[in-house]
Amino acid sequence: MFSKILIANRGEIAIRVMRTAREMGIATVAVYSEPDRDGLHVKTADEAYLLGPAAPSQSYLNIDKLLDIAARSGAQAIHPGYGFLAENAAFARRVIDAGLVWIGPHPDAIDAMGDKLRARQAMKVANVPFVPGGTEAIDDVAGAHAAAQRYGLPLALKASGGGGGKGLKVAHTQDEIESAFTTAKREAEAYFKNGTIYAERYLDNPKHVELQILADKHGNVLHVGERDCSLQRRHQKLWEEAPAQIPGTVRHAMREAGIRAAQAIGYDSVGTIECLVSGDEFFFLEMNTRIQVEHTVSEMISGLDLIREQIRVAAGEPLGFTQEQIEFRGFAIEGRVNAEDPSANFRPAPGTITAYREPAGLGVRIDSAAYPGYTISPDYDSMIAKLIVWAPTRDQAIARLARAIDEYEIAGVPTTLPLLRALCDQQNVRDASYGTATLEAFAARHFAGATNGATPPPAGVDPGTTAPELRVEVNDRLFRVRLLDVPAPVATASTPGATRRAAQRSAGTRRHAAAHGNDVVSPMHGVVVELKLNPGDAVEEQQVVAVIEAMKMMNEIRAHKSGSITAVHATAGATVEANSPLVTIE
Repeated sequence: MFSKILIANRGEIAIRVMRTAREMGIATVAVYSEPDRDGLHVKTADEAYLLGPAAPSQSYLNIDKLLDIAARSGAQAIHPGYGFLAENAAFARRVIDAGLVWIGPHPDAIDAMGDKLRARQAMKVANVPFVPGGTEAIDDVAGAHAAAQRYGLPLALKASGGGGGKGLKVAHTQDEIESAFTTAKREAEAYFKNGTIYAERYLDNPKHVELQILADKHGNVLHVGERDCSLQRRHQKLWEEAPAQIPGTVRHAMREAGIRAAQAIGYDSVGTIECLVSGDEFFFLEMNTRIQVEHTVSEMISGLDLIREQIRVAAGEPLGFTQEQIEFRGFAIEGRVNAEDPSANFRPAPGTITAYREPAGLGVRIDSAAYPGYTISPDYDSMIAKLIVWAPTRDQAIARLARAIDEYEIAGVPTTLPLLRALCDQQNVRDASYGTATLEAFAARHFAGATNGATPPPAGVDPGTTAPELRVEVNDRLFRVRLLDVPAPVATASTPGATRRAAQRSAGTRRHAAAHGNDVVSPMHGVVVELKLNPGDAVEEQQVVAVIEAMKMMNEIRAHKSGSITAVHATAGATVEANSPLVTIE
């Protein structure tokens, strides 16, 4: 077994790995960017090394610097966590070539599943059903139109080298195909340095169910049950639960197919087979060749420490147990607590946490790197914490989650906690009849327009608490009233920012029309990825004016009115602050 490992990541997943390593008697090495100097993962590790500036390309994605630190620290192995370089086969090969152990699957498996087109081709050979669509790349808009004719609408245009909802756009009509293809390709190139796009049929509100795989280097491949990850916004998950509520026949067939798929590529680590379930059918979607954010719920129902098994397997040890010895007990739910504003189409909300208190009690687990005074950087993901609960029954698990959310205190930034709490009371969540389209529709009905994201809430309401709340005393009794639909404040001369127009949003998109008078403004802090307009150009209402990257999300900023561009205030590649002008339209 290793005596020291380096964790090539940050935040809660780095801490998660360090905790298991410490229990195994393994020393840990942290790496950090300049804004992460005070991060909890830095304080948790046995030793820590500076990578560089905030930009991931100069820090967490800097392979040469990571390998240099591994050599200087004497680490014997590298754990990549998730995100960043976790599914980068080139990085895995560099680690191995440096004489270190890669705590993950062999690079050929990453290559086989990392490219979605190659993965679909491999599943075809392994006789695993996949979503109807192509197995070849689409080169241009004409090819996307041809795919729509072949597979029908709505059509999903997806990055072959992507995942996590990035590089995925859905066209519901022929008029949307060009924009969907262009945006998917732009995101694919920006996030994965691979602009290859393919098309598949977009299923209407299926369940997104994934199978946890655990395999060693001795030919043993097991599963650790299924998770339902259907409650998503922008194709990224917010609520995951295990076991998934699906027909028994689908569960059995999916488990067999998942084992078969892993065996087909000689898989030898933890990994996840993601599927879409529609009625009594399931379709392979992709395989994640790493530990996943939601691995926690599989751990809670199985009693296994998946990080421990991942490290053991990397060290060459056999699993040491059979499929029959894995027992599933009870129900677990994970809610992702993100610094996002559900009332503003989940707009990223970097900032400083001014107060922080975690819930506790039987069956409650928190995976987090947050603390009072912690600053959520716009350079990284918006996650603050993962709130996980376990209970003997699903109803009890939902009740426990609701109780834990009510205890959770986070002030200073808006979070997804109010939305998660509201979901606990929804009938289609309680009876598990929800699908991938459920959450965004729910948020559009109950949260959109609750605030305009630019003006402060009414006096006495803390925008950063678990839910907007008013305290009222009636006959000397204190009442706490949670507000789900806070009316937008009426514009007055004394209200800061009150003259800004509310963003025009539609559910399930990242399209913003933020304005201040004649100016189109950026609704968030971020980097201008694209801004091609010039003074004198004509622009139509809802036309894309700019694309802003913020907290690992691409956001299309759209014109609030038709007119002519009279001034351009930003340039591609520049960093802009929230509410700063991009262009002026008159």
